[in-house]
Amino acid sequence: MIARDPINPAPPLFADTPSHARYTAAMVSLRAPTAIRRLLAHEAAGGWLLIAAAVAALVIANSGFGAAFQHGLHHEFAGLSLLHWVNDGLMAIFFLYVGCEVKRELIDGELSTWPRRLLPGAAALGGMAVPALVYLLLNAGHPANARGWAIPTATDIAFALGVLALLGRRVPASLKLLLTAIAIIDDLGAIAIIAIVYTEGLDVGALAAAGGGLALLILFNRLKVASLTPYLLVGAGVWFAVLQSGIHATLAGVAIAFCIPLARTRGTPEDRETPLIRLEHALSPLVAFLIVPIFGLANAGVDLRGLGLAALAAPLPLGVIAGLVIGKPLGVFGAMAAMCRFGGADLPAGADWRQLGGIACLCGIGFTMSLFIAALAFGEGSPQDSAAKLGILAGSLLSALLGAAVLMRPRQR
Repeated sequence: MIARDPINPAPPLFADTPSHARYTAAMVSLRAPTAIRRLLAHEAAGGWLLIAAAVAALVIANSGFGAAFQHGLHHEFAGLSLLHWVNDGLMAIFFLYVGCEVKRELIDGELSTWPRRLLPGAAALGGMAVPALVYLLLNAGHPANARGWAIPTATDIAFALGVLALLGRRVPASLKLLLTAIAIIDDLGAIAIIAIVYTEGLDVGALAAAGGGLALLILFNRLKVASLTPYLLVGAGVWFAVLQSGIHATLAGVAIAFCIPLARTRGTPEDRETPLIRLEHALSPLVAFLIVPIFGLANAGVDLRGLGLAALAAPLPLGVIAGLVIGKPLGVFGAMAAMCRFGGADLPAGADWRQLGGIACLCGIGFTMSLFIAALAFGEGSPQDSAAKLGILAGSLLSALLGAAVLMRPRQR
């Protein structure tokens, strides 16, 4: 995902270090020449489309068409409601894309060595731990709400990059790469949380079938199969088995992605992209311009009629808002400051502490993954799910405005 143009490489994430020359040389490899540009363009444009979809969902939910729209989402097709097809089917493709990004970054990208993982890794961990603690503190007297502790731990990369796109050259490229790296590690943490916390009632037979499918995918990888078709066909079977197993079906997307070859396969021409890179590039516009906006349209609708400020002050939405707006910046910025002060990490090239603070605020835009976790935690359409959505929408909006305000201030000379 974070690749460089070998003719005009983008600035490194960490500059002015003793290993700068080695870092720059390492970046000029056989990665796809414009991957980072494609990613940032698709994510930023997709972020604005996601915002438009969320606004449309709110308008529909608060109009006379709201009840009919919700009824349509629960219409069953092939054994699942349309909402389940979106959340379990389309989002599995989203997680397949995320899995491709994560694998590529860990093996051949900005996160391929431990020194490069230090700053975004610490920021992501701090940005998950502190919001969870803030949420739990504000819901300490409400044990029924405790299941939603993971809701404010997520960062929506599309939404956040959409805000950065609006700011243009006020934000150096190194900070966009840093935000992307934080969000990717954040996604990996969210995947682990979903697998560990929100998985119940396992079907051993279906799980064994999914394991057999993954073993076949690994065999394809070992045999250096270059075509994506067998991976995707077997992957569809793995998704169905995981759906039946009790584990959330979207996790199948990540597992499938990790089985697809990133290295060149037998017979692959030197100028042809590897299977994983081909899949990632094919999925990028599909995810940004179709899947994520559809998810936002289906899940972001909250009926605000009759609600006042008291609704936002209830423990559950207040915990989400405080986790995103206060906990995220504190966790992300605090962890980065500690790494730069005590861990040997350097500031991103061309950035200052104020800009790092702005990026930390933008990490509070939870949206897509937060909505997804809320539905898993409380059940789609439940009163707690609606309260969590209210907090997610308010917290993400406040985080976007706060981050943009900090980053728009002129830099001190």
